[in-house]
Amino acid sequence: KVNIFYTAPTAIRAIAKEGDELVNKRDLSSLRLLGTVGEPINPEAWLWYHRVVGHGNCPIVDTWWQTETGGILITPLPGATRTKPGSATRPFFGIQPLLVDGDGNELKGAASGNLCIKHPWPGQMRTVYGDHERFIQTYFSTYKGLYFTGDGCRRDEDGYYWITGRVDDVLNVSGHRMGTAELESALVLHENVAEAAVVGFPHEIKGQGIYAFVTLNTGIEPTDELQKELVQLVRKEIGPIASFDVVQWAPGLPKTRSGKIMR
Repeated sequence: KVNIFYTAPTAIRAIAKEGDELVNKRDLSSLRLLGTVGEPINPEAWLWYHRVVGHGNCPIVDTWWQTETGGILITPLPGATRTKPGSATRPFFGIQPLLVDGDGNELKGAASGNLCIKHPWPGQMRTVYGDHERFIQTYFSTYKGLYFTGDGCRRDEDGYYWITGRVDDVLNVSGHRMGTAELESALVLHENVAEAAVVGFPHEIKGQGIYAFVTLNTGIEPTDELQKELVQLVRKEIGPIASFDVVQWAPGLPKTRSGKIMR
């Protein structure tokens, strides 16, 4: 029987969308550990995963890593690390992450910035076959002497790391930079929303407008009133600058083979 279940947040949200009964009618008593990987997981999906799939008994390891890193770099240790829903928690043994601003200056303490790794680690990628210069340019040219992951990240006052998504998934709305993952996480706070994808589009006044694709839970019909609720919810969670210009109802969102939403 299966005792470890490791999957992507998109898959978790897709199952949750169908309601608890789909899971509750299965025998999951053999499960002892749950994992999530591939993209930031919103706290609501994390809590559902813990409560319904793990019956409140299984630790969740929210792992951050990349194919290029050769293994997990930021993760809780199951049963040992105090977890926070949505956070990958702390670095694995020997890993030295740091956050830098756009100019490469290291950010100390609680901060938001670009996630880099300070020193080499076992298993890291060594080159791109047949094109070593591309390897250097992609990972080591943005911030001299550092491995740049390409991800944005927030570190809280406890030293926990919260991945906010790819830095190229950042919108510039009237001079304000917002990660699409942050906007999507605010949308799925609503009890009727299964998943969401946010993209930018050219806007004459704001530079970039905010376009949201929203998939509702099974059995929920889209209405103008629900759309207004979502707009107000995101304004409350993030601020007035995060007002959506377009909300499009989508029966499903396109995904990669590994389950990541294609924006």
